[in-house]
Amino acid sequence: MEALATLVPIVLTTSLAALIVAVGMDADVGDLLCLIRRPARLAKAVLAVNIVVPIAAGLLVLAFPLTQVARVGILLMAVSPVPPLVPGKELKIGGAKSYSYGLYVTLALLSVIIVPLTVEILARIYGADVRLPVALIARNVALSVILPLVVGLAVRRLAPAFAGRAAPLVRKIAMVLLLIAVIPLLIKVWPGLAALIGNGTILAMALTAGIAIAAGHLLGGPELADRAALAMSAATRHPGIAMMIANVNHADKHVTAAVLAMMLVGLLVGAPYQVWIKRRSRAAGPAAAAHG
Repeated sequence: MEALATLVPIVLTTSLAALIVAVGMDADVGDLLCLIRRPARLAKAVLAVNIVVPIAAGLLVLAFPLTQVARVGILLMAVSPVPPLVPGKELKIGGAKSYSYGLYVTLALLSVIIVPLTVEILARIYGADVRLPVALIARNVALSVILPLVVGLAVRRLAPAFAGRAAPLVRKIAMVLLLIAVIPLLIKVWPGLAALIGNGTILAMALTAGIAIAAGHLLGGPELADRAALAMSAATRHPGIAMMIANVNHADKHVTAAVLAMMLVGLLVGAPYQVWIKRRSRAAGPAAAAHG
């Protein structure tokens, strides 16, 4: 059991890093700078991901009679953006590669400033003694995003043909490793997950995810693919950052269950939206061809 407890975080970290390596192998510098070169679109993305979602979560946890653990889990996820699996999901539902990759990398870099600032604002509003050093987030982003991204970009630069063939395989292997790591973790916290059902906890989580999707879709711009990319980025949060904040502040160990519940609810709420986007994309393809 102790060996499993040691192995799961290693497998989880490896899988998430591999997903970012795959992004680097499939992207070029122009893709990654897509939003930096378009400040108006970047501002809308920050509004959807980093402002609308925390505000919605903050209001919803007050509106429902939730336990303290549930409140903390929802708020932690609300301030923890851009999980590594999002770029691949965005491409599967038709997202443009440059916008999806540029969105992910830019928001990850901005999280160094935005996440501690959001945590500080929410802590003042709720009168909580919560701290999150900027250096800690910077280290997390450097190790979990920048370093694997540089490795992927280097492979693409040195062997572009190999990178093009290998990126999908690396992504698939990373997803398998992610499942291997997440399933034991879910089994471990299942009693805590089951305890969250009731008192409106799941509804509050679902409404937070639904508002995030709506905000991303409305602020994503004129292109359906970009709307979908921003919607999924807003709705799908990063449990690793949420749990890191919880650990730094010695939060109740049951908060992990609330964080994972929020992640699962976000994925479930996002599934019908993804199906709808795929159908609209397929319908728009023949219509555009006929118009042309």
